[in-house]
Amino acid sequence: MQDWLWKSAGDLGRGIGEGAIDPVALTETYLEAIDANPFRDRIYARVTADRARAEAKAAAERAKAGHRLSLLDGVPISWKDLFDSAGVATEAGSALLKDRVPDRDAWVLRNATAQGLVCLGKTHMSELAFSGLGLNPVTATPPCVNDHDAVPGGSSSGAAASVAFGLAACGIGSDTGGSVRIPSAWNDLVGLKTTSGRIPLDGVVPLCLKFDTIGPLCRTVEDAALMLGVLEGGTAADLRGATLKGRRFAALQTVVMDHLRPEPLAAYLSALDKLRDAGAVIEDIDAPEVARAMDLAGPLYPTEAYGLWRDVIEANPHLMFDRILDRFRGGAKFSAPDYVQAWQELEECRAEWNARVARFDAVLCPTSPILPPNADRLMNDDDYYVSENLLALQNTRVGNLMGGCGIAMPTGTPSCGITFNGLPMQEERLLRIAAAAETALRAG
Repeated sequence: MQDWLWKSAGDLGRGIGEGAIDPVALTETYLEAIDANPFRDRIYARVTADRARAEAKAAAERAKAGHRLSLLDGVPISWKDLFDSAGVATEAGSALLKDRVPDRDAWVLRNATAQGLVCLGKTHMSELAFSGLGLNPVTATPPCVNDHDAVPGGSSSGAAASVAFGLAACGIGSDTGGSVRIPSAWNDLVGLKTTSGRIPLDGVVPLCLKFDTIGPLCRTVEDAALMLGVLEGGTAADLRGATLKGRRFAALQTVVMDHLRPEPLAAYLSALDKLRDAGAVIEDIDAPEVARAMDLAGPLYPTEAYGLWRDVIEANPHLMFDRILDRFRGGAKFSAPDYVQAWQELEECRAEWNARVARFDAVLCPTSPILPPNADRLMNDDDYYVSENLLALQNTRVGNLMGGCGIAMPTGTPSCGITFNGLPMQEERLLRIAAAAETALRAG
């Protein structure tokens, strides 16, 4: 049964449907693996064993009766610790929210429960989701699966680690500037960033409401498609017959090719070759509007984040990790006119971008220009922390600023990913492209 821990959510669901996997035994296998893992308390903030067992028992009864609620009925998954769960603390990785216990599940958790998925628990994250590194000395810093001394990427750090270490079939995270895609890349997972506004944020602790999105971190593109359907309470995209033949991709050169370390660069170029071999046509493009948009991140992100959290933060600033506190307080230097003007300029950049890339099926870039940084050095070297945090977010932030959807995928080189960026609300189309790309990237 240990091999169950490494199967995709889709395969587990099919196994349950065929009668080869018992949801109760499956959930117990995961709970035992969680308790036996030396990184348990660095990955899971809280394990909801009682809930998981009750949900698994109900799933088993439905399976026996032939009344399964969905393909994933009975499959155990984890939830980032900013999704409200009734009667269980939801603290968003911050001592500011210690012992915050909601009385109702988040909208997406209610949808998942309604389709029979099993909630294993809540995973650790960057404090209030405001870092792409995953370093959190206030609660816990999960390890990277490829280097246990390195950070796993954030802010959905525990979500990624729960899947990468075989402690959940899928992790549900959030992405405001790269928080699903960075940890997915650094832990060799598939991570889907949805379009802002597509999935309701009811019951989700916010960071920047105009950028916050919800998405899965998982093993396969199929799992990403299935989980999008689950989170929305709808149906999954049809991935059958997906092909790269005749697909036209733009390889973005502006910003995303800056500061690339040797390993991510080599992995990305190799991935492009595999896509070409599968029939894709790839064209390099420059997009000056991307550089302009990146300059707007300063007045946009911290201003909204500090506006949402200022009163809570300033009541007890000593409870925060000082580097995260500094990032929030950076929003105080911008005025309301600065913020409004920045949004106006960003909308202009988005219009230019959408017109430029409309003829392509997706825009490609390396997911991260760097490998996972060393956790101890981040704690002890301020300059290193600042530089690595900014670089970690460099490429993923483009997708958030441009307002589209995106999917990060493994290249086959550890901790090196490639991202496919799509236009707003085009997730189904992007998932079909990613399904074909997945086959090509795994070849050879």
